[in-house]
Amino acid sequence: MEAEFTLQVNGQARTVRVDPATPLLYALRDDLGLNGPKFGCGLQQCGSCMVLLDTIAWRSCQLPVANVQNAAITTLEGLTRPDGSLHPVQQAFVEEQAAQCGYCLNGMVMSAVVLLTVHPKPDDQTIRNALYRVLCRYGVHSRALAAIKKAADTMKS
Repeated sequence: MEAEFTLQVNGQARTVRVDPATPLLYALRDDLGLNGPKFGCGLQQCGSCMVLLDTIAWRSCQLPVANVQNAAITTLEGLTRPDGSLHPVQQAFVEEQAAQCGYCLNGMVMSAVVLLTVHPKPDDQTIRNALYRVLCRYGVHSRALAAIKKAADTMKS
């Protein structure tokens, strides 16, 4: 039984017609064509599907669309600035080459954005704690640490 939902995605009202139990990840990718959040494990374990709901990083692979109608949803695509430039966290990840296959990248960037909002100058342990919900098979964590520190410095100035 499909229903129509209007979601606030990346600053725009977007309408999807899906079953209320449809995971937000599927609506974002399949119905709205947003490829930032990835399907990784489907069990809310890996962080590949991370999005921001208001100001909190959430895994979207099991989160029903019906539960997020009143939230501001931000995907990786929504972090890009109005002038087309990358968010400082995205730019730092590019500069530090903090990506390998790309599946963990979405979760790391989204987690880092939230972290730097709460802790503008985090130490290594605080960064590690913020990334604990994101699994990376290729071990880019040292580069991610460097990228997040670089982004913190950029955002501070």
